[in-house]
Amino acid sequence: MLRTRSTVAAVSLLALAGLSAAPAHADQLSRGQQQVDAFFSQYLTSVTGQNQDGTPLDVRAEYLTGRLNQQLDRYQQTHHADPVFRAQNVPDSWSTQYGGSGAGHTTVILTENWGGGRSTQVWYQVELSDLAIDGLEDPPA
Repeated sequence: MLRTRSTVAAVSLLALAGLSAAPAHADQLSRGQQQVDAFFSQYLTSVTGQNQDGTPLDVRAEYLTGRLNQQLDRYQQTHHADPVFRAQNVPDSWSTQYGGSGAGHTTVILTENWGGGRSTQVWYQVELSDLAIDGLEDPPA
């Protein structure tokens, strides 16, 4: 099931109103998607200078585990690209999709949409217990 930013916002509003749009298990999955969406949105606005509350590193520190931040620092040094966007520029838009779950984690597939119709997938791993993002990688080959 594909969830765009507006769909996630609608589910969030339903949850705040005490309404259930899906079973409890699906709620956990949507919470993972919501967490990835919130991280990506704040990260993007910090990179573009529209987030006055923090730098990209501040946003990463808030949402990502320390181990993942270290991995992203190495990615940036090796690839000379933004480690979250996996590119040197900023995507036009994005969407999230459930990618599976197990062992206390959920996988969220974030699709970045670029000019000219290109898209790139980045796979996120989210701990269900505290919603910390502890994995971010290119899709499996």
